[in-house]
Amino acid sequence: AGLAKLEFEPETIIATFHGMPQKYLEQGDPYHCQCVKTSRLVREKLGMPKERWLTTFQSRFGTDPWLQPYTDKTLEALGKQGLASVDVVCPGFAVDCLETLEEIAVENAEIFRHAGGGELRYISALNHEPGHVAALSGLARRQLQGWSH
Repeated sequence: AGLAKLEFEPETIIATFHGMPQKYLEQGDPYHCQCVKTSRLVREKLGMPKERWLTTFQSRFGTDPWLQPYTDKTLEALGKQGLASVDVVCPGFAVDCLETLEEIAVENAEIFRHAGGGELRYISALNHEPGHVAALSGLARRQLQGWSH
């Protein structure tokens, strides 16, 4: 829906997911594969070419390696290439929060611009969109069936 409202064709889209330590993937955690698959399915649904769609991971801390590619380093590299604009979506977040609004829309936008890039446009989460609320409500109702009070 966010892309449909745009009056232009996005130059590059980054789908960024919350990261986690690389060792979890190595120990068999499916999260990385689920993120990559989700990103691919969204890209295919939107009809975006592979060349204009990137999947990255954000919010790392500590000294251990985290899932890569890192969102901030990717945006820095794109900025150094002089990319005029980039659109960023966070498909793993149902609603906007500190990580999407501050870390992506502010901090990472600054990294992109300082590296020589143009505008970073954050595509907001589904938040209170009626279809999203109905889907979450339906999911909760189905999952709660059979629970006793």
